[in-house]
Amino acid sequence: MALIDLPARFLAAAAESELLGLFLALAVLIAVAKVTGSLTARLGQPAVLGELLAGLLMGPTFLDLLGQPLLAGEQLRDVVHALGQIGVLFLMFAAGLEVELTELRRSGQPALLAGVLGVVVPILLGLALALAFGLPQTEAIFLGITLSATSVSISAQTLLELGRLRTREGIALLGAAVIDDVLVIVSLSLFLVALAGGGGVAALVYEIGRMGLVLGAVTAVSLVILPRVLHWAQRLRASEGVLAIALASVLFLAWATEFFGGVAAITGAFLAGLGLGRSHLREEIEHGLHRLAYAFFVPLFLVDIGLQANLRTLDGSDLLFSLLLIAVAIVSKLVGSGLGARIGGFGWGAAGRMGLGMISRGEVGLIVAGVGVSAGILEAEMFTIVVLMVLVTTLATPPLLRWAFAREEA
Repeated sequence: MALIDLPARFLAAAAESELLGLFLALAVLIAVAKVTGSLTARLGQPAVLGELLAGLLMGPTFLDLLGQPLLAGEQLRDVVHALGQIGVLFLMFAAGLEVELTELRRSGQPALLAGVLGVVVPILLGLALALAFGLPQTEAIFLGITLSATSVSISAQTLLELGRLRTREGIALLGAAVIDDVLVIVSLSLFLVALAGGGGVAALVYEIGRMGLVLGAVTAVSLVILPRVLHWAQRLRASEGVLAIALASVLFLAWATEFFGGVAAITGAFLAGLGLGRSHLREEIEHGLHRLAYAFFVPLFLVDIGLQANLRTLDGSDLLFSLLLIAVAIVSKLVGSGLGARIGGFGWGAAGRMGLGMISRGEVGLIVAGVGVSAGILEAEMFTIVVLMVLVTTLATPPLLRWAFAREEA
């Protein structure tokens, strides 16, 4: 009788332990992400596409993996999300390591114009679409700001797989994304300050000044201090001391950038990569980072995007608006960033690839949308539509980039 009751007792004990549920969830998420990534790679698409689809498959839209009895727990989703956010920091750090600072400077005008128009055009088109469907003005403006976000992490991963990250287009894309990120955060902060009605012009000037000061300080620390810190870390009598200090520096600068400046943490991680990329220890850091990030943290980040979408909550009345919002999201970046790159000196082909690389909204779009929910600007239904837009644009970017570069080679 005791043996018959053992499975039931085991299931009950496992359900009560959130730690055991986390172990099982991580095992399944990482394994499925890598298997689906391998399948899409065999089909000629970037592996990142398969890992994103794995998240959608295991999310609440289909299997709802984290809602199953063995995995259900209040903190489980939050822990998986937090690990995924560490993954995107490491991903942007890796992108920063790949970029030569002198090359980033040379891409200045195309990157600047692509970043600026990549924010202005989506805001205007998103605002027009929302007002046409009768949304309140406040929600319409916020929706436009959400559309202006760009997540270069997906594009960076795809360009890394294609061996194109250190080309002129790849470097300009990273620069444009950094500019886009700063402008989106500035726009969001100014909008929230204006909505609160406190401080007026003085509060707006203060927010802009604070962001600029913190970004300047983080850049100086990355370029001047971090290489010296790594030189000191070589003398540590501990295993993997250099890699450990490098990762600690990334996490610290990511925290400082968002905590003090209100700019997304991924910007601080990217700047840390720029600084440490100048060190003679760069190859050692890249070797250790690649194993740690791509085996554990980055797959969780990619899967987590799909886990946050629940397409079952949408009904037929939302379909038209959702499809138009996705179309505007794609066209606005392609036109805005692409036109900016063309004006900045790129040819039409390179400008088009720049526009395609800026389409993905990823975690930045989700962060902005989350702020809207917390502030009471976006309703739950509209948030789901925004998550769908983020998911589709993120899924569409890797195959579009691969197609564009393959066409260039042909």
